[in-house]
Order: sequence, then C-alpha cells, then structure tokens
Amino acid sequence: MLFNSYIYILLFLPVVVTVYYLLNKNRLILAGRAWLVLASLFFYSFGNPAYLPLLVSSILFNYGLGTALKKRKQSIRQRGGLLSPKAMLLLGITANLALLGYYKYADFFIATFSTLTGGEFNLLHLLLPLAISFFTFQQIAYLLDCYSLATEEDDFLNYCLFVSFFPQLISGPIVRHRETMPQFIRLRNALPNWRNIAQGITLFFLGLFKKVIIADTFAIWAAAGFDQLPVLNFTQAWTVSLSYTLQLYYDFSGYTDMAIGSALLFNIRLPINFYSPYKALDIRDFWRRWHITLSRWLKDYVYIPLGGSRKGSARTCVNLLITFLLCGLWHGAGWTFVVWGAIHGAAAVIHRLWQGMGLRLPALPAWLLTFLFINSTWVLFRATTFADACKVFKGMLGLSGLVLPEALQLPLGILTGFGVSFQDDILEALNGDKMNFIVLVIFGLGAALASNSLQIAEKMQPTCRWAFYVVVIATFGLLGVSRISEFLYFQF
Repeated sequence: MLFNSYIYILLFLPVVVTVYYLLNKNRLILAGRAWLVLASLFFYSFGNPAYLPLLVSSILFNYGLGTALKKRKQSIRQRGGLLSPKAMLLLGITANLALLGYYKYADFFIATFSTLTGGEFNLLHLLLPLAISFFTFQQIAYLLDCYSLATEEDDFLNYCLFVSFFPQLISGPIVRHRETMPQFIRLRNALPNWRNIAQGITLFFLGLFKKVIIADTFAIWAAAGFDQLPVLNFTQAWTVSLSYTLQLYYDFSGYTDMAIGSALLFNIRLPINFYSPYKALDIRDFWRRWHITLSRWLKDYVYIPLGGSRKGSARTCVNLLITFLLCGLWHGAGWTFVVWGAIHGAAAVIHRLWQGMGLRLPALPAWLLTFLFINSTWVLFRATTFADACKVFKGMLGLSGLVLPEALQLPLGILTGFGVSFQDDILEALNGDKMNFIVLVIFGLGAALASNSLQIAEKMQPTCRWAFYVVVIATFGLLGVSRISEFLYFQF
C-alpha cells in the first residue's frame, strides 16, 4: 500500500487511528497495540501477500534469538549451552545477511561470476521482497543491542510492533528498539494529543504535495533523458541531471514527511531521517542530513567496529572507503551503485585529509562544489547501466553538442564562434518546454534555501490561517494522487 494512494489517505489511515484510540479509551491498551500490529501486517501485504510469511518468520527468528541472547548474557555464571553469546550474535547477523543477500544480491553475484569466468549460469530472477533491506538492518541492530544489553523489555507484541509499525516499515527510518518502544508503552501516548495530530496532518500533506506535485513532475523529465533519448546535448543533460537530483530530493523528503506525520497521529516521534541535505557545505555534512538513520547505522555497526578513526589516518581512510562501498551496495545490486559508493567514499577521504591540513573553503564555493558533486554522482545512482551514465556525463560536458536555449542568444551570441548553437524547442524531447527552467530554479532554490518541513511544522499554530494553508496543500496533493507512483526508496 502506498502513502500516496486514496485507499491509504481516506480509508486505511483514518480507520486505524480511530480504532486505535477507541480501544485505548476503553483501557484495552494491549488490544490497541495488537490492532496496530495487524494493521501493519495488512499494510505490508496489501497487493502482494506472498512475502508476508518472510516478514513474520524474520520477526519470530530475531525475537527468539534476541531473547535467548539476552538471557545468556545476563546469566554470567551460567556454564555450558550449545552456543556462546558471541556465537549466537554471529548466527543472527549471518542469517539476516544471508536472507538479504539471497533475495537482493543472488542474481548480481551470479551475473558477475558468469562475466568473470565466461560461463553461463541461469539467473534466479527473484522478486525483491518489499522493505527487506530496512527490516533486516533494523533487526540486526536489535540483536547487537541485545548483545550489549541495551534493550530493557522483551515483550513479544511490542517487538512485533517495533519491526512492523507501518509508517516506518517500507522505507524507514531505520529505528532502534529503545527509540520507539518506550513511546508505545507510555500511557499518556495512548490518548489523542491534538497538537501531535495537527503537526502530523501538516507534515503528511506537505509530504504528499512534495511527492505527487513536485517529485513526480521532475520524474517525467528525468525518465525521458535517462531511459528514452539516445543522445543528450548540453542543456538537455543538465536539465535531466538536475531534474533527477530534485526528484530524488522531493521524493525522499516527501516520504519522510508522510512517515513522520503518520506516526505522529499515534503520538510516536520517529527519528529525523532527512534534514535539508542540499544545504550541506561538504560531503560529511551531506551524510549527516541525508538518510540520517542509515548513516548512523553504518557508522555504529560498520565504521566504528572496523576501528573508526582510532587507528591512524591510513586505517581511517580505508574504513571510510569500506563503509561507503557497503552503503552503495545496500542501495542496489549493481556495479553503478558500487561505483557510486566508492566515489562517495573517496570524497569522504579527501574531505578528511583536507580538514586535517587545516584548509577551509568559504561557504558559497563550498556549497557549490558539494552540490555539483552530489548532482553528478546521482547520475550513476539513477543510471541502469554505465552506458546510460556516460550518455548523461557526455552531454553535461558538452561532448554531444553545445546547445543553449534561444533566449540566451542575444547576450551569449558571441559563443557561436566556439561551436555553441541556440535552439527554441530544446526541451521538447524531454516532454518539457521553457517552463522547465523556471520550475528547476524555483524548487532548486527551495531545496537550498527554504525551511524544511520539520521546521515548518514546529512553527505551526492552531489558527484559521494555518488551517487554510494546510487545506490548500492537501487539496493539491489529493488531486495529484491520480498519478500514483512508487517512492524511489521502495526499490532499495
């Protein structure tokens, strides 16, 4: 089920919220949590119930292992047993990664092995189970917390809710047990909090507007350039790359707003996962703002265990590269993602060495350099093959024709002597027109300068004017729902 669908907005979400608070009002607190679990499992299986047993089996396995792991760790004097706590932890991590690897990476490894050996091996053509990357990482973090005795309660119903809670199940944020469960068991959260509900509605419809009005519009131009045109001239290539950069921004930002907004209706505050990343002044700052919970997970469970920055500069650089390579592979089973991760790792290394020499750039050049780097690397992220990426890069470098909009001919006409041409319908092949440039500028500036949704929601006041703004945004968003499309992070 999609957040940006009428069935979710007008039926599923209102019914789940209403029944939840009715049960709690009648002091049926456990029944309220059970209702949320059942609703979440229905949400996950809606349209394709084939992988529901996989999610349920994963929950049962990790809950059972986590409970046993905590008991073994707490019984310090206990001897014997089939497995030590460390062996149990390794078993759990291996099993989770094996499940993820089988469904997400089996065909990738088979294809790579076939290429390297020259053999012919049949691909499995497995359908990627929805949200497997997210609930796998979430439960690995739970097992690690159990090993370090960082989880205090082990109620099975609460654990099911922790994993399956529908606002964060499909595409994150990747939450930790100690972040959400105390909120569910806090009694004052069992009854409606009207400020939370108002903030939740505001965030939800801001996110819906971003997704269906802004992101899906940019998607048309990006898809035309990446998937349809065989060659892109200079202006087309930059329009395509910037369109995808802004599509991904408003798509992921919109999903995050809708997830946090949906959770707030139940008085649950999910961790911040997206915080104005295109305002970043360096690559480190970018990853502190983009997919924050994934960055945190990789830092805590990959980078620091590898040694972090504690074992010298060379080892730190290697740890950064390994972490970003895994980040790229997590995002997709393809060499374009691996290279994308490697480039970000190299950028993180260069930034660390640059800082180590005490060098700094002024704010504006630092922002521009960071944004151009992010925009260029998103090309690899979006391209299905290296050939598609090269097509866009060649256009951006002017190697496929230096063509500019005709409106610039008067001030820049002198460039015709250097091979530059001017064209009126330059974006027609992208299913666009001159308005593309205006839209790119407006929403590009919005991403770089405007307050983000969380800042806007925090300033919310229960006034008629505020309600009017929300109603207008909601109306535009609901009218745009007819163009249903999945969120980009669903594929990960």
